[in-house]
Amino acid sequence: MDSSNWDVVVVGSGLGGLTAAAYLAALGRRVAVLEQHYVAGGNAHVFRRMKKFEFDVGVHYVGDCGPNGGVTQAFRGLGLDTKIEWVELDPDGFDTLIFPGLTFKVPASWDLYRERLVAAFPDDESAIHSCIDILQAVNQQQGKIKLPVDQADLPRLMQEAPAFLQWGMRTLGDLFEACGVGQKARAVIAAECGDYATPPSRTPVGLHAGLLNGYFKGAYYPRGGGQVLPAHLVDVVRSNGGDVRTRARVERILVQDGRTCGVRLDTGEEFHAPVVISNADLKRTMLDMVGEEHISPATAARVRDYRMALPFFVVYLGLDIDLRETMPRTNYWYYDSFDLEGMYADATEGRVPEDFFCFISAGSVKDPETGTIAPKGCTSLEIMTIVPADHRLWSVEEGPVAGERYHRNPGYRSFKDQLADRLIEGAERVIPGLREHIVWREAATPITQERYTFASGGTSYGIELAVDQFGPARPSPKTEIEGLYLAGASTVFGHGIAGVIRGGVGTASLVAGRDLLAEVAAGAVFGDPSKLTAGGPGWDPWEASR
Repeated sequence: MDSSNWDVVVVGSGLGGLTAAAYLAALGRRVAVLEQHYVAGGNAHVFRRMKKFEFDVGVHYVGDCGPNGGVTQAFRGLGLDTKIEWVELDPDGFDTLIFPGLTFKVPASWDLYRERLVAAFPDDESAIHSCIDILQAVNQQQGKIKLPVDQADLPRLMQEAPAFLQWGMRTLGDLFEACGVGQKARAVIAAECGDYATPPSRTPVGLHAGLLNGYFKGAYYPRGGGQVLPAHLVDVVRSNGGDVRTRARVERILVQDGRTCGVRLDTGEEFHAPVVISNADLKRTMLDMVGEEHISPATAARVRDYRMALPFFVVYLGLDIDLRETMPRTNYWYYDSFDLEGMYADATEGRVPEDFFCFISAGSVKDPETGTIAPKGCTSLEIMTIVPADHRLWSVEEGPVAGERYHRNPGYRSFKDQLADRLIEGAERVIPGLREHIVWREAATPITQERYTFASGGTSYGIELAVDQFGPARPSPKTEIEGLYLAGASTVFGHGIAGVIRGGVGTASLVAGRDLLAEVAAGAVFGDPSKLTAGGPGWDPWEASR
């Protein structure tokens, strides 16, 4: 890649940065994407083991991918809608919630969801109706909200979105209290809060309503595995005259006279551009790569004070049995108890929860035809749970970003093995006999996440999606430094695959000075899709992302 002048430099190749890069490249900007890892994709990348198993780091299921869904529209604007195929999870139960004495299948339907809640908790019928009525109203009115929200919009929103203004920024716990929902019904309604790692007492109603609605439009998995998404965006960038370089760690975002002028790698190489988009961790972007000397004291204090979302511990298993034959196309959420608040309180206060949950997902079940995920007769499985972020819990001092080597640390290895055993034990309560069929076992900690993505606190969700850090309280993609923009989970557009993709289009809109989201919704397609080369027989998305 030529390191001379570019129109735009993107730091980090997560889906938010790649989406912004792809749109700007399709609009004719000369774009360079710099990624410190050896494969592009950020939390959407995959890794392979034994030349047999492929594991997703972050793409487990995606909502709103139907023909007119927001994710589909974003890809359609780049000419990718016919290149990316989505496999729908079981619409009668895309998530299966397992609590002591209770199994609840979450359907892709508000009406059926309400019906099943009432059937499971008949004593809470009126409370459930009140709660679901408000969640649906808040969700419907969120369409009136244009991000980022301008103060001048408030009078209009008071008329058009009263339920959202009343409830959207209050907590899910407040809603449960106001409606009188019982503890077990609360746990079931909030059970998928692991999708944003915030307990009901801090979760905005607007966030949970939007999450449910996205999946109630259908829950999907990309055919070919999670790497398909970044690989196609990389192709858009490269096919439109830009480039993506891996193994390129940005050490500094260059600022002169209050505006960006490019970046410098840890090798000393510089890339010059009037626009820099950082898809890197928010705190590392502003406090380390830019530097506090270039931002206002108020901004520096605000960035330091942001709380990061809780991180995950993940166990990756390769099995010599084929769960395609017995497991429905669902994700399992296994809970030891109905006390969600207690689990999150433990993790927030630095303890591994005594009662815990685990999220269980099998890529080879969700996409049974793609042999690279797992060959016939085998299964690729992931098990996840929330854990504390504190380095000391993991017997680590400074962390991998500071250069600390931790892999051979006996305390780290022992604790990781113990926790992996615990998650496997939990998963065995859902899939009996699982342990006997493990032929590959690997675990990732928050320290692993920090190593590969440089994420503060080892989180994959950016700053916590709590009521005091939601909506307008989150950073806008446009910063106080002229030419510096943000993309990714910590922005006002939010986290998750759908959130960061939409946010990437939003960031590109601010750079381009036009509402690309509106243009795409109206049917616009940017660039020349005939130039795109990705896909087809023999195409390997993992190799194409290197």
